[in-house]
This record gives sequence, C-alpha cells and structure tokens, in this order.
Amino acid sequence: MLIESCYIMVNKLSGVIKKVFFQLTKKVNPPVFFGAAIGVLVIIIYGAVWTESAGVLFERILNFITKYFGWYYVILVSFFLLFVIWLYFSNYGKIRLGGENSKPEFNRLSWFSMLFAAGMGMGLVFWGVAEPIMHYAEPPMAEPKSMDAFRESMRFSFFHWGFHPWAIYIIFAIGISYFHFRHKLPLAPRSLFYPILGEKIYGWVGHVIDIFCTLGTLLGVATSLGLGAMQLNSGINVLAGIPYNTDMQVVIIIIITIVAVISVVSGLARGIRYLSITNVFLLFILLVFIFFAGPTLFQLKIFVTTFGDYVQQIINTSLWLDLRPDSDWQSNWTLFYWGWWLSWCPFVGIFIARISRGRTIREFIFFVFLIPVIVTFLWFSVFGGTAMHIEIFGSGGITAIVQENVAMSLHALLDNLPLAQITQWIGVLLIIIFFITSSDSGSLVDCLVTSGGNPEPPTGLRVFWGVSEGAMAAALLIAGGLSALQTASVSAGLPQSIIVLACCYSLVKALRKDHAIKGVPDLEKLKGDTKKDEDENEKE
Repeated sequence: MLIESCYIMVNKLSGVIKKVFFQLTKKVNPPVFFGAAIGVLVIIIYGAVWTESAGVLFERILNFITKYFGWYYVILVSFFLLFVIWLYFSNYGKIRLGGENSKPEFNRLSWFSMLFAAGMGMGLVFWGVAEPIMHYAEPPMAEPKSMDAFRESMRFSFFHWGFHPWAIYIIFAIGISYFHFRHKLPLAPRSLFYPILGEKIYGWVGHVIDIFCTLGTLLGVATSLGLGAMQLNSGINVLAGIPYNTDMQVVIIIIITIVAVISVVSGLARGIRYLSITNVFLLFILLVFIFFAGPTLFQLKIFVTTFGDYVQQIINTSLWLDLRPDSDWQSNWTLFYWGWWLSWCPFVGIFIARISRGRTIREFIFFVFLIPVIVTFLWFSVFGGTAMHIEIFGSGGITAIVQENVAMSLHALLDNLPLAQITQWIGVLLIIIFFITSSDSGSLVDCLVTSGGNPEPPTGLRVFWGVSEGAMAAALLIAGGLSALQTASVSAGLPQSIIVLACCYSLVKALRKDHAIKGVPDLEKLKGDTKKDEDENEKE
C-alpha cells in the first residue's frame, strides 16, 4: 500500500515536471544544464540497471584513487587549512563581501542555522555515535578496545570533522561570494577563474567547470541523502517495525524528495530558512538532553582532553599516511572524508556565498570556521562520549550493534538512556528535516550553477534537480550501499580539488588588486591584469 502511494505521488510529480519543462529550458545555461543532466542520467541509469557491474566499477575507482592519490589529498587539504588561517590574519580580512555599505540579508541566527544545516548536519547525526565506536573497535594504531584506542577514536573523530573540512568550504565560499557580490560575476564556479581566464569563463571552459561542480554537488549530496535514508530506515524499524532493506530506503528517498522539492520551490527565505532553524532547535534539544541524561562530567572531560590532543597533534595527524600495505583504514575514513568534503564544497560554498552578502572576510571566517567546529566537537563529546562511556563502563553492547549495522548507532545510544521512546522520535524527526534541508539546499545550488548564476532560478529547474538528487541517492544505494556512496564522494572530490586550488590563486590575485585600490572593486582592472598575463605568456 505504501509503495503504491509512492508511485501515485511520483506520477503526480512527473506531471508537474512536464508543465514546467518549457519554462525550464528558457531560463537555463543550455551547455551546463544539458551537459550535467546527461551525466547525471547516465550515472543513475547505470547504477540502477547494471547494478552488479556498477558495484564492481565503483570499488575499482575507489581503490585506484585511494592508492595513487591518497598522498595528494593529505597534502592539499592541509594546505587549505593553512591558507584560511593566513587569510584571516591578513590585511584582506576587512574587505566586505559586497559593496562597502552592503548589509547582511539574514541575521546571525538564521545565517548560522542555514550554513550549519547545509555544511554537515546530516553527517553528524549519522556518524556522531558510529565513528568513535568504530574507531574504538578498530583503531588505526592503538590496541583495539583499549584506553589508547578510546583516546585515538575521539581524536580522529575531531580531526575528520574539525578545521580541515570547514577550511575547504570557506575557500570556495569566499571566492564565489567575493567575485559575485563585489565584481558582479555569476554566482557560479566559473567566476573563480576570472583572474586566470578573463572573458573565457563565458565560453566552453567555463561550461566544463560548472558541469564538473554540478556533478560533484550531486554526488556529494547523494552520499548524504543515502546515509540519511539508511539511518531513517533504522529508526522507523525500531519504532514501527518497518523492514530495514534497500527497497524501503528507496521508498523513503522518494517520499522525502517530494517534500524537499516543495521546500526548495517555496524559496530560500521561507522553506529552507525555517526548516534550518527548526533543525538547529531540535539539534539543541537532543544535545542538551543527552548532555544531562548521560555522564555529564565525563563528556566535559572528553571535550577538553580530546581538543587538547587534537590541537597538539594536528600537524602529525594532518600529514600522516598509512604505510601498512594490508591496511585500508585511511582510505575508508580520512580519504573518504576529504573526498566527501571536496565534493560538497561547490554545494556548501555556493550556498553559504548566497546567504553571506555584507559580511567581511574576517567575520565570515570567524563564524563559519570557529563556531561550527566548536559545536561539532561538543556533539561528538556528548553523543560519542556517552556511547563510549556505556561501552566501557556500563552495560556495553553498542559496539556490536554498530558493527552489524552502522545506521543503528544513534538509536542504540538513545535506547540506553531515559525517555527512549520520545527521544528516538525526536531523532527520527531531526533526520527527516536534515534530509530535506540537505536536498533542497543542494537543489538550489545546482539551479544557481545551471541557470548561469541566476540568484532566483526558475521553479522548473528546482524541481528537476531536486528529483535528480533523490534518484542519484537511490541509484547509489541499489548499486552498492555504503561502499558506493563512499566511492561517489572520493571520486567527485578529485576534480573539485583542482578547482579549490585554483580558487586560492585567483582569490589572492584579486584581493591584492582590490586592496591596492583601497577596497574599490574594479572588474576592468582584473580583466586588464588577465589580458596582460596572457600577452606575456604569448611572448614567452
């Protein structure tokens, strides 16, 4: 009955898509839209129809990238962190993202809620308990299930979710926001290359850049949606007895995608904004409840101790490469995360840029860098710390549940605390809203890119990309589950890393010129510099 209802809703949605198709094709950047759309459809059809072949291919791609490009990911992401630190303390920090008198569009609560929900909300709910527990059972260096493994598990959890991912987001977001709001370039990745390519960004090179970023965004968001579907399925399995399997997860994706499309059609100021604030509110309720219901003093000790370990060892951890030939720990964790964050950076970067007009660069870095990281560390200390306390000093059993089904981790924790029936429903609601906000935020970004940077893309485009993200997540789940989701992120991150690296160069070049003329943006001057560089290269 449930599946039949889903099919009816899908048929209704297809009718809406047909009605808006004419509007859609009139207001897009055709090369980018059709190039990205074809790429997406190929991946979806291949993953859904040739499931076994797709699973084998995804595994080979993952093994190739982690074997030959692991060192590259490690060095590059460490460089991005250093770049953001330098930018914060530089003289460019006072430059405003917009005109000198521009005012922020959203207050700080709305702004922070939207950027945090888009940045890593879904991932935190999925991995907040699971990652520390899994590192404790299978640490990279320490003896499994020892106190050294416990400290190592928390330190690596902080490392994977701390300053490094937000540094990637910040670079991309500041670059897009700076070139769009100060130099009136499109709200699209191609604008990052203006100091390098000049007017060529409006040609085929710019189209290719935008297509890669659109596909990367889709794969990154699809990974998040796939994880969310797995965790949501586990929650309703515990609470309502609904089976836990791939078919049910696909049904969940269909239902949530329909709701997410409605949200993204309603616009940024209404649907996404209100859902993000609701999400942060529920997140706070669950965090406070577990903080007081769990071992509060133990959580505080974990926060302080692990933060100290993290800061003291951040250089060694950032540049550590697993040299053991028979170990795949680093590829399964660190490289997966670095690829995931890189694949997400166009999505999160453009979305944060869209909502950050009027902020100075230094203010932007402070709030986007420091506050989400502190909240993330507190989340792992409360959720992961409580689970570890139950595992080491209490009744135990959480490790066995997580190793059998990682999506059950949050519910395994809540089941060991008071008011489990109530808190588990809150957890399910939190996952649903994070699911929706991740989907509609990603859809909005894909719309911005494929419509040529239009800050208010047409409704038809929003519907198309919302449906595409859900279909991509479903195809990856069918093709290989968690392994396919990991492959999608790591693969998408490789071309995105080149774009972020180019962004660093372009941003420094443009900021130097902007600062030299005392903060007055001059697009023609940037254009002249680019032309001069091209002439010099031709002479050489």
